[in-house]
Amino acid sequence: MKLAVLSGKGGTGKTFISVNLVNSAENANYYDCDVEEPNGDLFFKSKLLQELPVKVKMPNFDKEKCNACHECVEACTFNALALIGKDMLLFEDVCHSCGVCTLVCKQKAITEVDKEVGIIQVGEFGNSKIVTGKLNMGQSSGVPVISGVLDLIEEDKLNVIDCPPGSACSVVESTQKADYCLIVAEPTSFGFHNFKMVEQLAKVLNKPFAVVVNKAESKNNMISAYCKKNDIKVLETFFFNRKIAQDNSRGEICTSFDNKMKDRFVSLLESIKDDWQRSLK
Repeated sequence: MKLAVLSGKGGTGKTFISVNLVNSAENANYYDCDVEEPNGDLFFKSKLLQELPVKVKMPNFDKEKCNACHECVEACTFNALALIGKDMLLFEDVCHSCGVCTLVCKQKAITEVDKEVGIIQVGEFGNSKIVTGKLNMGQSSGVPVISGVLDLIEEDKLNVIDCPPGSACSVVESTQKADYCLIVAEPTSFGFHNFKMVEQLAKVLNKPFAVVVNKAESKNNMISAYCKKNDIKVLETFFFNRKIAQDNSRGEICTSFDNKMKDRFVSLLESIKDDWQRSLK
């Protein structure tokens, strides 16, 4: 099973939920797709086994062969090219490495070169594989790194995908292989607003999903009320707990030493699997 853990904003506890789900499962791997700010391994502190570079193709221009025909500029859907006389300008931040410019160039003046945009670290924590994507500083898109992380998924395990917050392209990429989405929401006005965007994203992607409410002060909160009104399953509600917050800030996995929390996460896992199975019928 491939489980994507989502949140509308940062700070809801998405990584807290993801890490403890992996730690509570008998056979699970963790994939950190929050590649701009990955922090799952701050909890696992895994033994590093492998580090893989992530590279994309960028066009390289031969000024001597170029006849300034302008066809590559016109063919670029993303407006990443501009021709000033015979000087080609490439705007790397909007280039999608699609390769169209190389295909339309009749003069063969455009070739492709590798550009490293990030790394993937593969670690080991018990019998779990911990895969962390890290986007290089200054890169505009984490999609290539996320794609590389997801290529390492093992089909015979529970795969917990810790997605970026929000509902942008990087989140869509993170959830594309998911069988089921778990949305972590905090019952604040800001959290509620962003939760509804992620809820809509899950529906647009046609993914079965349910909700965990985190850092609640009571069961009667705006997230739970909205879910009840709209027939959305809330599988668990975690109330704000100062000790857990302190343990979390120190990078400690609460299910490693708190048996009651371990039981709750085991129960949450069963609820997720049951709901997923029902969605397949």
